[in-house]
Amino acid sequence: MTTMTETASGLREFKMPDVGEGLTEAEILKWYVQPGDPVTDGQVVCEVETAKAAVELPIPYDGVVRELRFPEGTTVDVGTAIITVDLSGGAGGGGEGGGTAQAAEPGTPAEAEAQPQTQAPVSPEEAPKPEGRKPVLVGYGVAEASTKRRARKGVPAPQAEATAAVQGELNGHTPPVSRPLAKPPVRKLAKDLGVDLATVTPSGPDGIITREDVHAAVAPPTPEAEPVEAPAAVPAPAPAVSYDGERETRIPVKGVRKATAAAMVGSAFTAPHVTEFITLDVTRTMKLVEELKQDKDLAGLRVNPLLLIAKALLVAIKRNPEVNASWDEANQEIVVKHYVNLGIAAATPRGLIVPNIKDAHTKTLPELAAALGELVATAREGKTSPAAMQGGTVTITNVGVFGVDTGTPILNPGESAILAVGAIKLQPWVHKGKVKPRQVTTLALSFDHRLVDGELGSKVLADVAAILEQPKRLITWA
Repeated sequence: MTTMTETASGLREFKMPDVGEGLTEAEILKWYVQPGDPVTDGQVVCEVETAKAAVELPIPYDGVVRELRFPEGTTVDVGTAIITVDLSGGAGGGGEGGGTAQAAEPGTPAEAEAQPQTQAPVSPEEAPKPEGRKPVLVGYGVAEASTKRRARKGVPAPQAEATAAVQGELNGHTPPVSRPLAKPPVRKLAKDLGVDLATVTPSGPDGIITREDVHAAVAPPTPEAEPVEAPAAVPAPAPAVSYDGERETRIPVKGVRKATAAAMVGSAFTAPHVTEFITLDVTRTMKLVEELKQDKDLAGLRVNPLLLIAKALLVAIKRNPEVNASWDEANQEIVVKHYVNLGIAAATPRGLIVPNIKDAHTKTLPELAAALGELVATAREGKTSPAAMQGGTVTITNVGVFGVDTGTPILNPGESAILAVGAIKLQPWVHKGKVKPRQVTTLALSFDHRLVDGELGSKVLADVAAILEQPKRLITWA
């Protein structure tokens, strides 16, 4: 599937690409252009959020923006046109694909107005057959047959439906029926209250139905609005679910949060989890962190306990390579990876994401520090790319930053192990036969018991602990 379609009069439609691997929809977060703005090849025109990340979309040609098909906050199917650009540099009229006709501006060819009528319908025999997935601007798209049209921005649902019906008759097709415009939470509210959205009068921008519109549809009529000879009213069904907006807040589950929830449920009920724990003295590791901060080779880099913990885990994997594997259900095989893409769980405003450092096993300590710093900074800015979150093999989650001692982490789908790092606290500890205050933490290793048995999991966890208790082993064991 291509991400653009050329229409008559030099208009081009830019379609929503699959910005991840196999995604079917994305939400338009922000438009960076408006109708009438000039655009150039490679210019970012909008930011969208998928189930994996927020991504900026560049336009692949020069021209002038004619139309933005959807407002911000709309979820759009992959393959649907989202913006129309006039390659000739014109600034009036509307793009192909339905909608109301507009008067041509001075200097605009009259043919541009009649453009929908000049397009001959294509018979099923002549229509191009889907060829599966084709490369698009970012990632890969879906087959052409899977795209769906929605009402254009700025055209109320009844008007869009009528226009589509006229266009369908002109082309010899059955008039289409469009759904009322409403966001998923509003659709659920209407369903719970037994309200048919087709009967609701929208008050939101671009003809979108709001929560207030739905509530108004079930509210009893006022006495002055009541007709003199009203027929016997059919009682509305009792609300199945109701809530007080002042006492509750409902957050739509979409984007990263929706994908994370699905992945965690799938992982928890697919891979048999086992979690082991170890509490250890990391006083020497904390001293080494302070020394490394003064090392000129690490100047300007992010140096913290997580850096040494990541290095210790990489060393333990090198000594126990079978732990770095995945389960191939289709072929009933264990796939041992000869590379480590080290995932680092990161909490962001859009939800939990797990980008990974590619080929982390090949990196020196300064290179690993640089990669960790870049990963964290990119995640905080919300600019992590879908590619950065794919292909992970083993993950670290640092729950200690929240003051938590430890946890029982759930595996990322397709990975064999995840290490949870607890808070590092000053505690009484027996050191050289005496009770002394020492820096202590607890590690928890969850692993897929289909791939990793108790012995292998214990060896990996014990190796990580041994390195952090005596960090000089980073040199001897690396």
